[in-house]
This record gives sequence, C-alpha cells and structure tokens, in this order.
Amino acid sequence: MELAKDCIDVGIFTNHIEEMRDFYANRVKLPYEELLPVGAGVKQHRYGLMGSVLKLNEIRDPLPPRIDGGYKRLVISDRRTPMPFIMADPDGNEVYLVPSGHYGVEQIGVILGVTDPDTFDRFYVDALGCERIAPHRYRIGKSVLAVEHDPKARRAEKTPAKDAMEVVGAMRAVGIRYLTVQVRNCNAEHRRFMDAGVWEGAPPVTLGDVARICFIRDPDGNWIEISQRASLTGPLPKD
Repeated sequence: MELAKDCIDVGIFTNHIEEMRDFYANRVKLPYEELLPVGAGVKQHRYGLMGSVLKLNEIRDPLPPRIDGGYKRLVISDRRTPMPFIMADPDGNEVYLVPSGHYGVEQIGVILGVTDPDTFDRFYVDALGCERIAPHRYRIGKSVLAVEHDPKARRAEKTPAKDAMEVVGAMRAVGIRYLTVQVRNCNAEHRRFMDAGVWEGAPPVTLGDVARICFIRDPDGNWIEISQRASLTGPLPKD
C-alpha cells in the first residue's frame, strides 16, 4: 500500500465514554484532539497517540459483549515507563505501556488473537504489504501488528459487502473493533485488494469533503478501514 500516514489508528466502541475518556486522558496521558459525529448514532472522541489516533466511539444503545479473539491488546511505547506495565481500561481492553523497542514497538502495536496465524502471515505480507519483522509480527509504517493463536477465536461467517453505515452497525460490540490505515488513493487500494481476493467489507464511499473510505476484513473477519483523508492527501474523488 502507498501510505498517507506512517502509522495506524485504533477504533474502540464503548457505552462508558466518561470513564474511558478519564482513563486515556489521565492514566495514559493522551492528548485530546477533537469530537467528530460520524453518523449512525456514533460520536467519536479522538486522542493523539504518537501520530496514530485512538478513536473512542461513543454509543448510546447497549453494546453486545466483547467478542473472543480479534484485536486484544493495545501496546504503547512510553519513554516514561522503565519496564512493561499492564493495565485494563474501564471496558476491560488490555493496554500495555512498554519501554521503547520492547516487543519491537517503537510507537504503538496491536496484538490479535486469531484462528490460524499462518493465514494471517500471508494476509499481512501479501495483501497489506507489511514488513515481517519476526514470526507472526509485522510492521506497517511505524506501527506493529502481532498475532497469536487464540483457541477461543472464531472465524466470522463470510457475508456480502455492506455500505459504510451498515459496517458501523456490524462492528458494534465492546472493545477494540477496527484499525484504520491512511492511504494515498482509496480507490486504487480497493481495486488491488479485490484483485487479490481480499474479503470486502464495504466498497469506497466519499464522506463529504473529509475522507473517502472502504473496509476490508482479515481472514477471521476483523475489520480494517482504508481511508483517504483529505487533510493528508488533498481533494477527494466523488466516485
């Protein structure tokens, strides 16, 4: 992929926005950036994360419980931390603060529990174009993705592509529910993914003058947003 930003963003869904904001602002010390209404009853509270964005998606209606497997842990490089420090946010999401370079993380990392790590190896390297830095550990830009076998993980039933707003509904559950990769050309990346046989989550759509996005899904069905953001790439195509 041709990246427009050299790090990934992390999306969390929550019913407990005040407690979550307090945790990430005051415990983890992340700077607040802005509040965005993203539609489908979702308000997105955005926090800076060393170039990445932590997106706390506030949902009014009760969320389904956490789904086994998938995006399990957020790892944050923190120069204030002399040794790994494990926390859980108010929703139970695992957050690891680690010294720079620990687990190979110089910026942030996300650890997934998956059904078959070897299948993910092919997906991350061949489809996403990640750099393999160790067995089942990959770098995309400055960020790190790592997979581990989780006996509780289940592969989602393969369903047809949805539109972007339907995806927001389909993702809803407590926890880390998606990653965002910022690219130069959403349409071109979508065509490349489809040619490679990647599972389509949603075709490209332009959101006003802010971004053009599509969604893909990894081998277990975890969601990945592919975003061409106007603030990074300039004017957007309409279709």
